[in-house]
Amino acid sequence: MTSPAPGRGRTVLERLSLPERRAVADALRTETVGGMLLLAAATTALIWANSPLRNSYQEVRDSHFGIPAWGLDLSVAHWTADGLLALFFFVAGAELKRELVAGDLRTRSTAALPVVAAFCGMAVPALVYGVVASSGGGSWNGWAVPMATDIAFALGVLAVINTHLPSGLRAFLLTLAVVDDLGAILVIALFYTADLNLIALAGAALGLGAFYWLHQRRRIHGWYWYLPLALATWALAYVGGVHATVTGVAMGLMLRTSRHHRLEKGTLEHIVHVARPLSAGLAVPLFALFAAGVTVSADSLRAVLDRPEPLGIALGLLLGKTLGIFCGTYLAVRLTRARLNPALAWADILALSVLAGIGFTVSLLLSELAYPYPAQTDSIKAAVLLGSLAASVLATVLLKIRNARYRALHEQERLGLPGDESEQARLSSSSAGAATPGHRRT
Repeated sequence: MTSPAPGRGRTVLERLSLPERRAVADALRTETVGGMLLLAAATTALIWANSPLRNSYQEVRDSHFGIPAWGLDLSVAHWTADGLLALFFFVAGAELKRELVAGDLRTRSTAALPVVAAFCGMAVPALVYGVVASSGGGSWNGWAVPMATDIAFALGVLAVINTHLPSGLRAFLLTLAVVDDLGAILVIALFYTADLNLIALAGAALGLGAFYWLHQRRRIHGWYWYLPLALATWALAYVGGVHATVTGVAMGLMLRTSRHHRLEKGTLEHIVHVARPLSAGLAVPLFALFAAGVTVSADSLRAVLDRPEPLGIALGLLLGKTLGIFCGTYLAVRLTRARLNPALAWADILALSVLAGIGFTVSLLLSELAYPYPAQTDSIKAAVLLGSLAASVLATVLLKIRNARYRALHEQERLGLPGDESEQARLSSSSAGAATPGHRRT
């Protein structure tokens, strides 16, 4: 591409230069930018769905395109939920693989605490939903909706605040979220499947086998081999009746990785490095744009408080996640050999537990699977948004309090002033951990 002549402005939608494209891609790999895009898409959806242009939002969201003969004539909202989110779950599966090979999940001693915390953080919200829904005469259909944590939003909030917070807090959240993602995938695969087409599923299995053979055995690097294969496998899985995002996780788990996190071509780290901007900048924001468009009114907000199912989901996210993760972590430390990172205090774990109550992306997906009819879905989605908003606000307050505490301790340590020795030791441990390269998501 020739460079623009001096004095000529940039053409609208003109292709960016290579350095500019790299800068945009690097920005999309950061949690702050990804979280802000997700928030912007959700805000746009809410404004659009509640403006005088609400009819155009519904027309765009519900318009169909695809290949009817193959059973792929889907709405725009359906394409984003079943199609684009497969990329999001592909990245999640790859990160799970990395944790299993070189992260905190590779050994029992380091995996025990986040695994127990994640399990309790899924079970208790489901139980809270069940108790609230059944006591009000509602159904158990939405028990899985408050189970999920939106890692993009949670890490975005943490990244905005994280100036003096211990590095172990982020590491704990990452590992917990990876296990949480695995739990969400298992729930989707086991409980939200349609009538199975065994022939199509056999074809999808062959596609996964071919993917494994090309990547692991032959070690072929060309994307032009994998993209058509991935699309065909996704389509066969969808037609087969299994939620197609499961194929994304399966392919992510098949990626080749090492313990050194090097960005070698064809390795998990390199592929995630390339795929993350597409996931954070395209797939997840577009899903949010067509999933978060809920009509907000006094009646819809009243329905969250009056109806047992929406109330159970909101309380499951805000209270269930907090109680599940905090109590699960506490009991694991007290009753087993699991040990809390010495850089963390229990107040940090409490703030993190509240932060995990942000269940936006996967919770909205699960709400569409559990309540497929629009009359039901709107109030359920409103409950997801309300519960996630309450969790994010409360977590921000708690994390800011903890950040102020660590900042004060940091100043005391820098000036050599006397203070709480245990807290200063924890701060020193945190600083040492922050100086050592950790298992970051690339």
